[in-house]
Amino acid sequence: SIIFYEDRNFMGRSYECMSDCADMSSYLNKCHSCRVESGCFMVYDRPNYMGNQYFMKRGEYADYMSMWGWSGCIRSCRMIPMHRGSYRMKSYERENFGGQMYELMDDCDSIMDRYRMSDCMSCHVMDGHGLMYEQPHYRGRMMYLRPGEYRNFMNMGMSGMRWMSMRRIMDSWY
Repeated sequence: SIIFYEDRNFMGRSYECMSDCADMSSYLNKCHSCRVESGCFMVYDRPNYMGNQYFMKRGEYADYMSMWGWSGCIRSCRMIPMHRGSYRMKSYERENFGGQMYELMDDCDSIMDRYRMSDCMSCHVMDGHGLMYEQPHYRGRMMYLRPGEYRNFMNMGMSGMRWMSMRRIMDSWY
């Protein structure tokens, strides 16, 4: 579960969430700190799992806004189910699974260095859950990927972003 607090340092009204929540505005006016009791979550700065995303695992986040440089606050969250087993993702240079294709089965700290791939515009996640990052070495903005087809990252509100690294969400993080 994850507990959201209206003020920094776990103060003010709180809301405990144990599953996906598309719009937290009916529970809290604002959210400036949170505590992850168990599991892993993606949090978003807009309702309906839109906008900037950030991955949270077990721990305390007393002032996440200054930690991440966010000017807004958490508006929705998605629980990430635990996955035991292998990870498989096909990454494509162009939208709609076009251009060069590489299969990833482990973490990749630099897609450009490993595959000489200048861009990643679509992918198909067959097994596991992962995070794509806009910069090498797992830095910058991120996007949560669960099993499924992602035909065009630009149509997902990610226009202008280039994905440069990918990390698996491991069961040891839970």
